[in-house]
Amino acid sequence: MALLPILRFPDVRLKKVAEPIIKIDESIRQLANDMAETMYEAPGIGLAATQVDVHKQLIIIDVSEDKSELLVFINPRLEHCEGAQQGEEGCLSVPGIYEKVERAERVTVHYLDLEGQSRSLEAEGLLAVCLQHELDHLNGKVFVDHLSQLKQTRIKNRLAKQARVTA
Repeated sequence: MALLPILRFPDVRLKKVAEPIIKIDESIRQLANDMAETMYEAPGIGLAATQVDVHKQLIIIDVSEDKSELLVFINPRLEHCEGAQQGEEGCLSVPGIYEKVERAERVTVHYLDLEGQSRSLEAEGLLAVCLQHELDHLNGKVFVDHLSQLKQTRIKNRLAKQARVTA
Protein backbone atom coordinates (compact mmCIF):
# COMPACT_ATOMS: atom_id res chain seq x y z
CA MET A 1 0.00 0.00 0.00
CA ALA A 2 1.08 3.55 -0.64
CA LEU A 3 0.04 7.04 0.33
CA LEU A 4 -1.12 9.02 -2.69
CA PRO A 5 -0.77 12.80 -3.15
CA ILE A 6 -4.13 14.59 -2.88
CA LEU A 7 -4.84 17.34 -5.41
CA ARG A 8 -5.61 20.73 -3.88
CA PHE A 9 -8.33 23.14 -4.99
CA PRO A 10 -8.23 25.06 -7.38
CA ASP A 11 -6.10 22.49 -9.30
CA VAL A 12 -7.72 22.17 -12.75
CA ARG A 13 -7.36 18.36 -12.63
CA LEU A 14 -10.17 18.36 -10.03
CA LYS A 15 -12.48 19.57 -12.83
CA LYS A 16 -11.84 16.53 -15.00
CA VAL A 17 -14.78 14.12 -15.35
CA ALA A 18 -13.91 10.53 -14.39
CA GLU A 19 -14.25 7.67 -16.87
CA PRO A 20 -16.16 4.46 -16.08
CA ILE A 21 -14.07 1.49 -15.00
CA ILE A 22 -14.35 -1.20 -17.68
CA LYS A 23 -12.44 -4.01 -15.97
CA ILE A 24 -12.09 -4.59 -12.23
CA ASP A 25 -8.66 -6.11 -11.83
CA GLU A 26 -5.79 -6.10 -9.34
CA SER A 27 -4.77 -2.55 -10.32
CA ILE A 28 -8.25 -1.27 -9.34
CA ARG A 29 -8.18 -3.21 -6.06
CA GLN A 30 -4.70 -1.79 -5.34
CA LEU A 31 -5.91 1.73 -6.13
CA ALA A 32 -8.82 1.26 -3.68
CA ASN A 33 -6.37 0.04 -0.99
CA ASP A 34 -3.98 2.94 -1.59
CA MET A 35 -6.88 5.41 -1.53
CA ALA A 36 -8.08 3.94 1.78
CA GLU A 37 -4.64 4.28 3.33
CA THR A 38 -4.44 7.86 2.04
CA MET A 39 -7.92 8.76 3.33
CA TYR A 40 -7.33 7.31 6.81
CA GLU A 41 -3.93 9.03 7.07
CA ALA A 42 -5.28 12.45 5.97
CA PRO A 43 -7.66 11.91 7.98
CA GLY A 44 -10.95 11.89 6.10
CA ILE A 45 -14.18 9.94 5.65
CA GLY A 46 -14.33 9.83 1.85
CA LEU A 47 -12.06 10.05 -1.17
CA ALA A 48 -12.66 9.99 -4.91
CA ALA A 49 -10.06 8.73 -7.37
CA THR A 50 -10.20 12.16 -9.04
CA GLN A 51 -8.69 13.67 -5.89
CA VAL A 52 -5.56 11.51 -6.31
CA ASP A 53 -5.31 12.37 -10.03
CA VAL A 54 -6.79 9.08 -11.25
CA HIS A 55 -9.77 9.91 -13.41
CA LYS A 56 -11.72 6.69 -12.98
CA GLN A 57 -15.12 6.26 -11.34
CA LEU A 58 -14.03 4.95 -7.95
CA ILE A 59 -14.86 6.31 -4.52
CA ILE A 60 -14.22 5.04 -1.02
CA ILE A 61 -16.08 6.02 2.14
CA ASP A 62 -15.87 5.11 5.82
CA VAL A 63 -18.13 7.08 8.15
CA SER A 64 -17.73 4.66 11.08
CA GLU A 65 -16.29 5.93 14.37
CA ASP A 66 -13.58 3.26 14.48
CA LYS A 67 -12.73 3.26 10.74
CA SER A 68 -13.84 -0.35 10.34
CA GLU A 69 -16.53 -0.05 7.66
CA LEU A 70 -14.78 0.82 4.42
CA LEU A 71 -17.17 1.03 1.46
CA VAL A 72 -15.87 0.89 -2.12
CA PHE A 73 -18.04 2.13 -4.98
CA ILE A 74 -17.09 1.50 -8.61
CA ASN A 75 -19.00 3.35 -11.35
CA PRO A 76 -21.47 4.73 -8.78
CA ARG A 77 -24.58 6.56 -9.92
CA LEU A 78 -27.36 8.21 -7.98
CA GLU A 79 -30.68 6.57 -8.71
CA HIS A 80 -32.90 8.44 -6.27
CA CYS A 81 -32.65 11.55 -4.11
CA GLU A 82 -35.20 12.63 -1.52
CA GLY A 83 -35.55 15.44 0.99
CA ALA A 84 -33.04 18.13 1.80
CA GLN A 85 -30.50 18.77 4.52
CA GLN A 86 -27.92 21.45 5.02
CA GLY A 87 -24.68 20.78 6.80
CA GLU A 88 -21.11 21.90 7.06
CA GLU A 89 -18.79 20.13 4.64
CA GLY A 90 -15.06 19.95 4.34
CA CYS A 91 -12.83 18.26 1.80
CA LEU A 92 -9.34 16.79 1.72
CA SER A 93 -8.75 18.79 -1.49
CA VAL A 94 -9.81 22.02 0.25
CA PRO A 95 -7.97 21.70 3.58
CA GLY A 96 -9.12 23.76 6.54
CA ILE A 97 -12.22 25.12 4.79
CA TYR A 98 -15.73 24.25 6.00
CA GLU A 99 -18.95 25.67 4.55
CA LYS A 100 -22.67 24.87 4.65
CA VAL A 101 -23.91 22.96 1.58
CA GLU A 102 -27.41 21.72 0.82
CA ARG A 103 -27.71 18.07 -0.18
CA ALA A 104 -30.44 15.45 -0.47
CA GLU A 105 -31.34 13.84 2.85
CA ARG A 106 -31.73 10.31 1.46
CA VAL A 107 -30.17 8.78 -1.64
CA THR A 108 -30.05 5.47 -3.43
CA VAL A 109 -26.83 4.70 -5.27
CA HIS A 110 -26.19 1.89 -7.73
CA TYR A 111 -22.58 0.66 -8.10
CA LEU A 112 -20.23 -2.28 -8.57
CA ASP A 113 -18.21 -3.74 -5.72
CA LEU A 114 -14.59 -4.92 -5.94
CA GLU A 115 -15.75 -8.32 -7.23
CA GLY A 116 -17.75 -6.68 -10.02
CA GLN A 117 -21.10 -7.47 -8.41
CA SER A 118 -23.92 -5.00 -9.05
CA ARG A 119 -25.14 -3.44 -5.81
CA SER A 120 -27.59 -0.83 -4.61
CA LEU A 121 -27.39 1.10 -1.34
CA GLU A 122 -29.91 3.36 0.36
CA ALA A 123 -28.26 5.96 2.58
CA GLU A 124 -29.26 8.88 4.75
CA GLY A 125 -27.56 11.40 6.99
CA LEU A 126 -23.77 11.62 6.86
CA LEU A 127 -23.37 8.68 4.47
CA ALA A 128 -25.83 10.26 2.01
CA VAL A 129 -23.94 13.57 2.17
CA CYS A 130 -20.60 11.83 1.71
CA LEU A 131 -21.86 9.87 -1.30
CA GLN A 132 -23.12 13.04 -2.98
CA HIS A 133 -19.89 14.89 -2.17
CA GLU A 134 -17.67 12.15 -3.62
CA LEU A 135 -19.93 11.65 -6.68
CA ASP A 136 -19.50 15.39 -7.35
CA HIS A 137 -15.74 14.80 -7.53
CA LEU A 138 -16.23 12.15 -10.23
CA ASN A 139 -18.21 14.74 -12.19
CA GLY A 140 -15.49 17.38 -11.89
CA LYS A 141 -17.08 19.34 -9.05
CA VAL A 142 -15.74 20.34 -5.64
CA PHE A 143 -18.08 21.27 -2.78
CA VAL A 144 -17.12 24.94 -3.12
CA ASP A 145 -18.77 24.89 -6.57
CA HIS A 146 -22.08 24.85 -4.63
CA LEU A 147 -21.18 28.18 -2.99
CA SER A 148 -21.54 31.77 -4.18
CA GLN A 149 -18.88 33.26 -6.46
CA LEU A 150 -17.83 35.57 -3.62
CA LYS A 151 -17.25 32.64 -1.22
CA GLN A 152 -15.36 30.73 -3.92
CA THR A 153 -13.03 33.71 -4.47
CA ARG A 154 -12.45 34.09 -0.72
CA ILE A 155 -11.61 30.40 -0.41
CA LYS A 156 -9.16 30.53 -3.35
CA ASN A 157 -7.47 33.57 -1.80
CA ARG A 158 -7.28 31.94 1.62
CA LEU A 159 -5.75 28.74 0.21
CA ALA A 160 -3.26 30.75 -1.88
CA LYS A 161 -2.23 32.63 1.28
CA GLN A 162 -1.85 29.33 3.19
CA ALA A 163 0.34 27.97 0.38
CA ARG A 164 2.60 31.06 0.52
CA VAL A 165 2.95 30.78 4.30
CA THR A 166 3.93 27.09 4.17
CA ALA A 167 6.27 27.50 1.17
